[in-house]
Amino acid sequence: MKRLRWLIGLVAIIIIFAVIIFYLFPSLLEWQSVLLRHCFSVLFFCALFCLWRILKGPTPADRAVAIDILGILVLGFCAILGIPTGRDWYIDIGIAWALQSFISTLALAKYLEGRNFDE
Repeated sequence: MKRLRWLIGLVAIIIIFAVIIFYLFPSLLEWQSVLLRHCFSVLFFCALFCLWRILKGPTPADRAVAIDILGILVLGFCAILGIPTGRDWYIDIGIAWALQSFISTLALAKYLEGRNFDE
């Protein structure tokens, strides 16, 4: 049952990435520069490598670092999306994501260390 839930989640993530890559990014970036397209593709492949490290990380610390890097990549996606659209709220989303990622990384580090949150 656990493997079935993981498989369903993985299929959902793949479908979401396919929709983003084949539907949203081309329509958003078709009138933009080649540099933005390359930035999106580099960030996307880095995100795939981070997801691979989260799935196959040998230790929980490796998985925590990969999750933290994935949060930084989401921040990069928000910043690059703010450039062609000219909307400031992408930057606001990125700042909120960075704060949440920092707090969750601290909480995960305390948990992996074996201490309580109030120590």
